[in-house]
Amino acid sequence: MGELQAPFMRIGVIGAAECPPDIYKTAYEVGRLVAEQKAVLVTGGLGGVMEGASKGAFENGGITIGILPTRDASYANPYVTIPIPTGLGHARNVIVVQSSQLVVAISGKMGTLSEIAIALKLGIPVIGIHTWEIDPKIRRAQSIEEVSRHMSEVIKTL
Repeated sequence: MGELQAPFMRIGVIGAAECPPDIYKTAYEVGRLVAEQKAVLVTGGLGGVMEGASKGAFENGGITIGILPTRDASYANPYVTIPIPTGLGHARNVIVVQSSQLVVAISGKMGTLSEIAIALKLGIPVIGIHTWEIDPKIRRAQSIEEVSRHMSEVIKTL
């Protein structure tokens, strides 16, 4: 497991709770990038994109935090190293975003849309791949290489 060195970067990955294999693979690769940055991954802790990103970070030595909607930590996917059960349901989306210094949005529906909106409202940078195109402030990526480039550029400014 990765080592934390304060202060540490926190990168949130948000997206669909259920997703096809290609989106899961994209999430895995983004999680890997987070681990390579020696950053802590923050997700909603459940399945789909959240699990894919957690697995990618976990398998590459990263620390993963899951901000769970339930009060039961057992709902966390198996790659969450630090589950945080909240009992807040969808309201936990605010915590996921506010706990992140950068957010990567992958696919997703209304929950992801709400998290993107919260991030933009709070001035937290957003990188989007295969997701909502609602604001020009979202750094669009068509590939993992572009996500990596955007991530490096944003981290230099934080």
